[in-house]
Amino acid sequence: MCPPAPSSLSAFALTMLTLLAWLAAGQAETPEKRYVRTKQGERPKPMMAVDNACAWPNLTVLRDGTIVATLFNAPYHANIVGDVDCWASEDGGRTWRKRGTPAPHDPPISNRMNVAAGLARNGDLIVISSGWLLEAPRKPPEGVPPGYASLVRILDPWVCRSSDGGRTWTIDKQAFPAQTAFGGPPVPFGDIVFGQDGTLRVAAYAKPTGIHKVESAMTPRVRRAYVYRSRDDGTTWGEPVALDDGKSCSETALLHLGQSQWLAAARTIGEGLQLYESRDDARTWTNRMRLPADGYPGHFLRLRDGRLLLSFGSRSGVDRATKVLWSRDDGKTWSGPVFVVDYRLDGGYPSSVQLPDGNVLTAYYAREADYHGRYHMGVVIWHPETSLGR
Repeated sequence: MCPPAPSSLSAFALTMLTLLAWLAAGQAETPEKRYVRTKQGERPKPMMAVDNACAWPNLTVLRDGTIVATLFNAPYHANIVGDVDCWASEDGGRTWRKRGTPAPHDPPISNRMNVAAGLARNGDLIVISSGWLLEAPRKPPEGVPPGYASLVRILDPWVCRSSDGGRTWTIDKQAFPAQTAFGGPPVPFGDIVFGQDGTLRVAAYAKPTGIHKVESAMTPRVRRAYVYRSRDDGTTWGEPVALDDGKSCSETALLHLGQSQWLAAARTIGEGLQLYESRDDARTWTNRMRLPADGYPGHFLRLRDGRLLLSFGSRSGVDRATKVLWSRDDGKTWSGPVFVVDYRLDGGYPSSVQLPDGNVLTAYYAREADYHGRYHMGVVIWHPETSLGR
């Protein structure tokens, strides 16, 4: 190959410098792009917590203060064999160690990947998990990872329970209803939350009857989200309530505001992240607004200063980042987005908890980032006062 002419080389160098400047600008803070801060006012450094996992983490704080991350342990999306693992941190999210596997996949080819998690009243850790039955394709698509498989159907959810902080687990494969009124099996998501009446709630969504594989352009992408109840401390589940019969809702975050007040943030198709409210202890729901978020799904956290925090991931357009919104008035109005971390290609699905020292720990997944070159669960520790204002 002949070397480029000097004029061509100059043009090439100029193009590369422009590209590098654009990439750097994507990581830089501007008046329109504000990042979270540490208590000292510095931009926090993201940390790789669990390597080689697509993750979609859910954080739960145990009674002894241990933080548990429930996550998908395979380095790709649904088309790969994998399990739901439980990792724990005893130092506020700085280091992590695997404790157990709440939902191991059934052989020969399947996965367990979708999760909802939380604590029972007696302190047990509960994980509700579904996944996919898989089959190996005759010719895998170009560029996919080893082990890529075709999706066959969504699997029924399991209720998994641990009384020793996630080290050992019992699995009940019939404790959660296998079908919804919409037809398809329920897919759990988000936090398991107590209501005013003392019973547990969890969100799950479903596709219509017969639509279990990934939809094509000819198939309508329709979902229905439901809120389920457990009256026996998470042992069995039922009494589903539809979130919205008029919108296509899927992954839904729940938050109990106190007394009979609830909020739900639902991922929708074509209508962004929608905020719902209930005034009768999650028995009926009404749509309040479209949230000022350019991504989904969301996760709620009530900060100790009373504000609500909603974290979410952006995976399209210019921004590939995890961000947060906040509200001072129980979700009636919301701030603009504040960036937590940038990544490349693919990422999001954040979950946040507040630490005893007032810091917030936000976990997320990313396919690639400046600090790590493959799929992983990352974490950022930041302070709400310096990040969001008082």
